Amino acid sequence: MPDFLEHIFGQLQRAAHRLVLKELHADGVVRVTASELLAQVESARAFVLRAGLRPGDRCALLGPNSIRWVAIDLALMAERIIVVPLYSRQAPAELVAMMKDCQPRLLLCSETPLGDAAAFAWSDAPRCALFEEALGAGAARADIVVPPVQRAEDDLVTIIYTSGTSGEPKGVCLSVGNVNHILSCTTERLNQLMGATREPDRVFHYLPFNFAASWILMLSCLSRESALTLSTDLNRLADEIRAASPNYFINVPTFLERVRRGVEGALSKRGATLRNVFAKAQAAWERLHVGRGNFFDGVWVNLGRILIFSKIKARFGPHLRALVCGSAPLAPGTQQFFLMLGIPVLQVYGLTETTGICTMDDPRQPVEPGRVGTAIPGIEMKLGEKEEILVRGPNVFPGYWNHPEETVRVLQGGWFHTGDQGEVNVRGNWRITGRIKDVIILNSGHNIAPEPVEEKLRTLIPQAQQIFLAGNGRGYLCALVTGDVDSRDVQAALDRLNPGLPHYRQVRSFAVLRDAFTVENGLLTVNGKLRRDAIAARYTGEISAMYQRKGA
Repeated sequence: MPDFLEHIFGQLQRAAHRLVLKELHADGVVRVTASELLAQVESARAFVLRAGLRPGDRCALLGPNSIRWVAIDLALMAERIIVVPLYSRQAPAELVAMMKDCQPRLLLCSETPLGDAAAFAWSDAPRCALFEEALGAGAARADIVVPPVQRAEDDLVTIIYTSGTSGEPKGVCLSVGNVNHILSCTTERLNQLMGATREPDRVFHYLPFNFAASWILMLSCLSRESALTLSTDLNRLADEIRAASPNYFINVPTFLERVRRGVEGALSKRGATLRNVFAKAQAAWERLHVGRGNFFDGVWVNLGRILIFSKIKARFGPHLRALVCGSAPLAPGTQQFFLMLGIPVLQVYGLTETTGICTMDDPRQPVEPGRVGTAIPGIEMKLGEKEEILVRGPNVFPGYWNHPEETVRVLQGGWFHTGDQGEVNVRGNWRITGRIKDVIILNSGHNIAPEPVEEKLRTLIPQAQQIFLAGNGRGYLCALVTGDVDSRDVQAALDRLNPGLPHYRQVRSFAVLRDAFTVENGLLTVNGKLRRDAIAARYTGEISAMYQRKGA
């Protein structure tokens, strides 16, 4: 059986004249067919050999998503070069730390300033070449395609650096066998989603390729008949989605929650009649969804679909089958909101160390809001101490680059210790409840996972951008709330939430921060997770002030 790269090359050769990739720009669209992509790949392979790279060498790849990025990635893998994808918006010091760890022979950049920033931060930086240099040696002949260099199942394909919610990022090594297995699973799920259609999948993509799940989506599209449209401007996402008119695309919860807030905010400014219809239709849908509705609820839902829901769904184009969401738990209320609009949100759970995926919702089954689906075929999942999720299977990475002690710590007895806490129901459907190392320990000795409380508060304060709970070594919990939020709304939410919680999980104080946590200010990871240690350190004064007000 050919490995994933041989399959991709064969797929591209068989569909030579089919459109496979598009880039959306404000001034137009860049398109390539399969044969044109292969020609770029062959040009890049020739450059790689001239540059003196040999199988097993590392090459860093730095730039936003583009057709050129895809071509160079395929070229490097075809020559058995280990690809180290880096995030183009990350601070130069962090990028240099990663490169010092893996020691790439070459840095390939999309533009000169990225390479200059790395060189300024590291005097011994490797040689930097631009994408245009790698691809600009003259177009290769598309009818002469050299097969990828053969590889073993345990050969390394890539080193992807984790986002590092605490501590320094580590390089996750992924093998041919890891990727082979995951692509077989994604192909199965996408076949189930798309059914018997003979048209190529229409896929939109905006998440950076240096994320494991994002990269796997790109490889999945190249492995099957798909037309993958790449976003080039996050400020134009709404327009780009309409232009792409996708069947599906992957998301992070932050984006879906922003869409929901935007819709609800826009409706709040409409006339009283439309606001009333939306409120009644939403309440009716929620009753029907749990089997408690009546005839009049059905009438309200139908009216809502005609006047509101269908118009919101239409913004995603006429071809949408589902949205896919991963990287962090999605608030159940947000998943229900999209389901009400007629848009299923299929959740995926996984880590870079599991090649991006452990569980996936089955598109043939009703989704369970708040849960992330069942384990993918061929892998095992169970709960260990402190409800930690343990994973075993061909998707689990062989280890961290240059960190043998850390590898031994997380790979014990053949099981990968995820650090995530979870639970599983009788249907085998998993729910992620928190992170072990994020547990807050009050001075009373109570252990509290912050995520469930934060999630409930986000539901009650939809205008909040983020919510962060603090309380380690203190007598009770307090919260930092970011965004354009009225303190009275936060207090009202706490007045609703606290009576239903045990005393030690109640939030007794809060502070509103106008500035959100972002990647740029170092308080979010590149895939949108809270950097809890950094937040606690940055806002030590604000947190201390909350306890001083309450006398704790």
